[in-house]
Amino acid sequence: MGLRAELARRGLDGFVVPRADEHLNEYIPASADRLRWLTGFTGSAGLAIVLADAAAMFTDGRYLLQVGAEVDGTTFTIRHIIEASPEAWLRESLKPGQRVGYDPWLHGEEGLARLTAAAAAVGASLVPVADNPVDAVWDDRPAPPAGRPVPHPVAFAGEEAGEKRARIAAAIGKAGGKAALLTAPESIAWLLNIRGDDVPYNPIALAFALARDDGRVTLFIDPARVDAALRVHLGNAVAVEPPSSLGAALDALGAAKATVMVDPRGTPSWFPARLRDAGAAVLAEPDPVLLPKSCKNATEQAGSRAAQLRDAVAIARFLAWFDAEAPKGMLTELAAGDELLRLRAEGEHFAGESFPAITGSGPNGAIIHYRATEATNRRIGPGDVFLLDSGAQYRDGTTDITRTMLVDGTTADLAEIADRFTRVLKGHIAIATLRFPKGVAGPHLEAQARRALWDVGLDYDHGTGHGVGSYLSVHEGPTGLSRAARPIPLAPGMILSNEPGFYANGRYGIRLENLLLVRDEEIAGATKPFLAFETLTLAPFDRRLVAAALLTETERSWIDTYHARVLREVGPRVSPAVASWLAAACAPL
Repeated sequence: MGLRAELARRGLDGFVVPRADEHLNEYIPASADRLRWLTGFTGSAGLAIVLADAAAMFTDGRYLLQVGAEVDGTTFTIRHIIEASPEAWLRESLKPGQRVGYDPWLHGEEGLARLTAAAAAVGASLVPVADNPVDAVWDDRPAPPAGRPVPHPVAFAGEEAGEKRARIAAAIGKAGGKAALLTAPESIAWLLNIRGDDVPYNPIALAFALARDDGRVTLFIDPARVDAALRVHLGNAVAVEPPSSLGAALDALGAAKATVMVDPRGTPSWFPARLRDAGAAVLAEPDPVLLPKSCKNATEQAGSRAAQLRDAVAIARFLAWFDAEAPKGMLTELAAGDELLRLRAEGEHFAGESFPAITGSGPNGAIIHYRATEATNRRIGPGDVFLLDSGAQYRDGTTDITRTMLVDGTTADLAEIADRFTRVLKGHIAIATLRFPKGVAGPHLEAQARRALWDVGLDYDHGTGHGVGSYLSVHEGPTGLSRAARPIPLAPGMILSNEPGFYANGRYGIRLENLLLVRDEEIAGATKPFLAFETLTLAPFDRRLVAAALLTETERSWIDTYHARVLREVGPRVSPAVASWLAAACAPL
């Protein structure tokens, strides 16, 4: 392995390779996908550690089946990142005195602290490197992105960038800071009302920023990427500097003994280290943009509803087409995804997919984040269970929807599949119908989605929901319906997914997902303020897989009411043939 030779040349006994870029993003440019180059793993969450005589690959439950198929198990030991953590592996594998390198641009301080402690526990050490050794042996590394960011009109944003800068400036001052370091491109995109195309599926421009307590912002991006129209949009209060000026800007804050807000989870460790070395005080606080960005304003909420309805038209057209084509036995997973993309692209304000569509038939549906390739492309056959998880980026909103469909034909174990489908549906309804006090966070609610599965000893190995951006990332913090999410209270305007599932390894997968908007809820006699969810997504659930006897009357009523709404809102916007199919799909249970 060329990397091992390079490590030996540098006097290192190992190296940590996360799937991350200099912004700690989920979606990264090809030039930053070092983990994929090294291991072959194509998922969005993972980490490898390479030592001279051993190597391990870590990922979470969403990708365990996928990583086994993509990564050479004779070279890398495959481990579940939670159940068998990188820290535990380091304690098992390192010897006293060994030095393991890491790139300080690719690790946040919180995660790095755990690795450092694990190495220290056995007398070894983690040491930062000035340049990444993977890059030294990656001969055909792609060039970094160089696209031009564009303004995001206030007609979609709902608030002028100057007003946002003033809000964030006030938050910085209230926290006791003079400036806040922003390394998340989504935060910068929201704050300055800009969008870009530097990474697939997420309309962001890769940049860094310093926001100050007086409302001024310095944007660190190649000035050649900023045209005259964008400079006018940014205004005089936003300075544009090349990324090479970052170090000097941090040093100047240090010289002024300034207090700088730095998100300890989302910021590469290079930044707080540089600030401290320069004499600045680092205020470990969450990115001040995260919470305001997640609470969509009235314009963004209206845009999301419009985008969801537009998306629903494409989904209805696809489902009707799929129901006719799939039983013929000639349709493939890739062809199904291509057709849905074609239909979505006809919608107003369409700007691309929000993530690679998951089109899993039969056993491929059990791979939670499966992505069909030419090598894995399965023909969808009669009787198959087909899982479709997909989404779109529209300039007025971001969508994400999952439906599990039965292809007409003979299906083995249909009673079992319907039982599992219905238990997942019961969990979905439990979340959709919740009313809960203000102050409650996503992790406090998530068990509601699992109860019907837990009742019979079943579960699923992923979170139930994630935040969703407004023409931004389909996976948005800081909240989520997950045991692993931070306990940040849900608030009006947040959009989250609701996607319980069940996966029978090697046989089939089930997931049912809608997007939900958090809103205020009036309850007569309530002793405190309450919240509830508004369902945004509009598409039928496959009635052929519903075991109605498992449903309560309340659950049946919810499904019938929801399907009536789908038919009422989507039916008039599709062709008579699709409307006829939709009427049958939305018929009362």
